[in-house]
Amino acid sequence: MDKHFLLLLPVVCCIVAVTPLRCITCHLRTQTDRCRRGFGVCVAEKHETCMILKIFQDNILQLSYMVCQRFCRELTYKLNDRTYVHTCCNYNYCNFKNLKYFFS
Repeated sequence: MDKHFLLLLPVVCCIVAVTPLRCITCHLRTQTDRCRRGFGVCVAEKHETCMILKIFQDNILQLSYMVCQRFCRELTYKLNDRTYVHTCCNYNYCNFKNLKYFFS
């Protein structure tokens, strides 16, 4: 194996290991699978992961909210005939990839 490659391997591994987590942001995503407000990308800081909040009424997804969330917790609760589902994930853009399954 090439000596130069072996010398660069630890450097490449360190760069990959410290690449920040990126999440999609959308403060109002509707049933039409379109972000109405706050579309962009956030870079997760310490103790943050990607988060999706999905709000259902009569088992039909009404809207969702996506951000970088500090100390995110998986959580489901009901309030005023609506179900709120918080989902956390920790790989790049996972909150957008996971959301598509709920609009099928």
